[in-house]
Amino acid sequence: MGTVSDYGHYRRTVLKGAIGLGLTLPLVQVHAAEEQDPKKARPQEGDRFVFFSGERKGEIIKPEDLPVGGPQTLAYPMDPATETVRSGSRLNQVLLIRLEPEQLSKDTSANAVEGVVAYSAACTHEACPVSMWKEGTLYCACHASQFDPADAAKVVGGPAKRRLAMLPLKVEEGVLVAAGPFTGRVGAERR
Repeated sequence: MGTVSDYGHYRRTVLKGAIGLGLTLPLVQVHAAEEQDPKKARPQEGDRFVFFSGERKGEIIKPEDLPVGGPQTLAYPMDPATETVRSGSRLNQVLLIRLEPEQLSKDTSANAVEGVVAYSAACTHEACPVSMWKEGTLYCACHASQFDPADAAKVVGGPAKRRLAMLPLKVEEGVLVAAGPFTGRVGAERR
């Protein structure tokens, strides 16, 4: 039979485990609920893109709707079968930029269509929105991270360490369509 101190150690271990489980289960349930909510699901292959705001909010985006040379247009993916706009998570916001095809690096061209590239709008530093355009770069106003849209959103300034996640594109029936999921991690690193 163990000593009182062994029992105390065992009891503390069990209590810590129970508390940890009690704190973790709600998070698992929230994550499962997010996966089941089509509005919170990440962009899927075949999704169309709709304008995020303005007069054309909710309208499907065509390549010619985007100004050549920037700035970026903020969009959300939309499931074409159900017309569900995936606007339930800020991490689903997509930046669409139309550049001259010859400006794009080889890696960028592989995921672009007609000079249009798509990136996550969540900065890789602290997940703030990359909502500004500054001298041909995508710019995060929170901490001044800058990304080169012509070179796979390579970091060209500020504290961010990683590129923005890219979303491969194609055109179907004249509209922009996701050709697959994001190519990298969306948003900031978990700590």
